[in-house]
Amino acid sequence: MKRAERQILESHRRIGRRAMMLGGIQAALIGTLALRLQHLQLDQADQFRLLAEENAIKVRLIPPVRGLILDRRGTIVAGNEQNYRVTVIADDAGDLEAVLDRLARLIPLDPEDRARTIKEARRTPTLPVTVADRLTWEEFSRVAVNSPALPGITTEVGLSRNYPFGPDFAHVLGYVGPVSDYDLSRIEDPDPLLRIPRFQIGKLGVEAKLETLLRGKAGSRRVEVNAAGRVMRELGRKEGDPGANVQLTIDHRLQNFVQARLGDESAAAVVIDIQTGDIVAINSSPSFDPNLFVRGISSADYRALMENDHRPLADKTVQGAYPPGSTFKMITAMAALEAGVISPGETVYCPGYTTLGNRRFHCWRRGGHGEVSLTKSLEQSCDVYYYEIAQRVGIERIAEMARRMGIGTRFDLPMSAISEGLAPDREWKRAKYGTDWLIGDTLNTAIGQGFVLASPLQLAVMTARLASGKAITPRLVRAIDGVEQPVMQPGDLGVSDAVLRGVRKGMFEVSNSRRGTAYASRIVDDQMRMAGKTGTSQVRNITAAERARGVTSNKDLPWHRRDHALFVCFAPFDAPRYAVSVVVEHGGSGSAAAAPIARDILLQALYGGLPPLEAYPENQRAQIEEMRARLRLLPEEPAPSGGRSRA
Repeated sequence: MKRAERQILESHRRIGRRAMMLGGIQAALIGTLALRLQHLQLDQADQFRLLAEENAIKVRLIPPVRGLILDRRGTIVAGNEQNYRVTVIADDAGDLEAVLDRLARLIPLDPEDRARTIKEARRTPTLPVTVADRLTWEEFSRVAVNSPALPGITTEVGLSRNYPFGPDFAHVLGYVGPVSDYDLSRIEDPDPLLRIPRFQIGKLGVEAKLETLLRGKAGSRRVEVNAAGRVMRELGRKEGDPGANVQLTIDHRLQNFVQARLGDESAAAVVIDIQTGDIVAINSSPSFDPNLFVRGISSADYRALMENDHRPLADKTVQGAYPPGSTFKMITAMAALEAGVISPGETVYCPGYTTLGNRRFHCWRRGGHGEVSLTKSLEQSCDVYYYEIAQRVGIERIAEMARRMGIGTRFDLPMSAISEGLAPDREWKRAKYGTDWLIGDTLNTAIGQGFVLASPLQLAVMTARLASGKAITPRLVRAIDGVEQPVMQPGDLGVSDAVLRGVRKGMFEVSNSRRGTAYASRIVDDQMRMAGKTGTSQVRNITAAERARGVTSNKDLPWHRRDHALFVCFAPFDAPRYAVSVVVEHGGSGSAAAAPIARDILLQALYGGLPPLEAYPENQRAQIEEMRARLRLLPEEPAPSGGRSRA
């Protein structure tokens, strides 16, 4: 009996422990469930409410305001203008084609735009696609009033890029356009903004090179929409960051004058401030209106640009690479003087040609120049002088001097497709053609022909370095969001003052000696005297038979077979302030085609506006007045008091 009682008590204890364990487990489960219910019902209530309403609440990106681009004076050269537009979201529209049919009764819809809209909307059904933009207020109002009958359609007031100076800045600024598949393929992790159909980004020039700075960062907004996809109200908004404002070194008034002065020529001009390296004007002609690309250029307009033999879409200032012709002679002279193979006073006899083996290398002057010194060789652009000294100094020293002066250097500027040019040497030819360098190659290079190539930008840098004796670096961006960008302090060129003085003296005679090749384009104001160098680069071979009967004049040749005309200059001679380079494609003679343009541009920069007629030779003043009357210039501003040179 006693054993049975003990067993009964032990059994009760076991049952009690088990009951307590089960009760504890049950309590733990109930507590866990309670905590989970509290988390779901209280802590995450807002999140689940949003999920429950996912068909009624949308989060949309707010495109940022694109940054402005200004000139050195603070004038807007790329801005934003108000734009009334209509967008559609395919998922909200339902029957997209039916909605577009109803929209077409309110505003004109081009068939091409309609087809594009349908294609883009179906490809990105959750994103807004622009159906029509640049609407009038009346058109915009009609769509807004009828919005209840247009599911998925939204009227928006946005901003569109505008270029107030049109062709003047086209090649520098470039333009913006819709993001393409090619654009996206080049970006590793594209900004979500770029996925918005028809969102515009920089395509060329400063707009493209500084795209990230100018674009800014997107904002977002939460909106409530009804069953028809119409926005009922805005629930929240987070503003994005506007793009940075970029100030360039260019002066819009000088830019306007240069573009007008180049006229219809296929040409390029660059103006550099010698003291800072600032590019104050850089123009390629003919130009185009970048606003056409922003608004959607027509096939006819685009075809006209593409078929123009003067290549208006090409930026000749940095993309063009030309044989520099006689403007290269200063480099050959400096290389020879530095190497000590010739002195400034030493003369070379020019009979009109140099014989090398069984070949003659001709001077441009058939009868020759007689005894020629350094100064006379530049003044009258004698070729034979440079044939002779080039053989003494050799191509390696010439190429090294060319690179020191900026030829063969790709300058880091926010512009598209900048050419490196070419300062050829033995190693380059061996790598390029697998052949040895010949002495004839050296002679051609010495006068800026053969393989050597330079862009108008490089020629302007070369001239600025020669005038200052410093390794000037060109600068295009002056400030970002009001913060001045550093001016790179130029180092020394490593060329002696005596060498520089000798070459500068020859350049001075070019435009101030009666026998100088640019004497007709001189500046007669004693305080603004100019030093320069003409250049004419051949684009065709002249046969021995043609030389025997007389070389055909450029004016008697078809335009595309005429020589390129070049001129480089700086002023004032005693205190250089600006350097200018001008290239006129197929212009014929540098002295006749390029020098007058460069002189006029240089005077405009020096005076900060139209110079007095007294700065020109007396016999040219009536002609200058007539030329000015034809130019399409911005209205004149009052001249600053107390000085003539630009600040």
